Amino acid sequence: MSNRTRIDTGTPWEQIVGYSRAVRVGEHVYVSGTTASDEQGNVIGIGDPAAQTDYIIRKIERALVACGASLADVVRVRMYVTDIAQWESIGRKHGEFFGEVRPVSTMVEVSKLVDPRHMVEIEVEAIVGSGA
Repeated sequence: MSNRTRIDTGTPWEQIVGYSRAVRVGEHVYVSGTTASDEQGNVIGIGDPAAQTDYIIRKIERALVACGASLADVVRVRMYVTDIAQWESIGRKHGEFFGEVRPVSTMVEVSKLVDPRHMVEIEVEAIVGSGA
């Protein structure tokens, strides 16, 4: 059985809801759905889905690094957006980070996220050492 490593950021919601920012099992890393809220709960990039996407991917990168992985190891990305008409600005920002990695990616529109100011939520899966 592979060792399981859990990465928590210390936000109160992790304990209340019962989740981790990221979990590593063997060489596989799973990062929870991530939004553009900082450690104090402030929403970043209100009204700007590209700015939220940028902040989210950088936040995901920190979780990956804590698990011994990197953005280059990402093999799957799932993006949940509240306005699919914004797909291009979100997609271009995604491409800035993953243009060379080219993980399988999904973007779907959802009716809303936990905070109405969140426009984007992203989760990823990575395999340590699979990066280019």
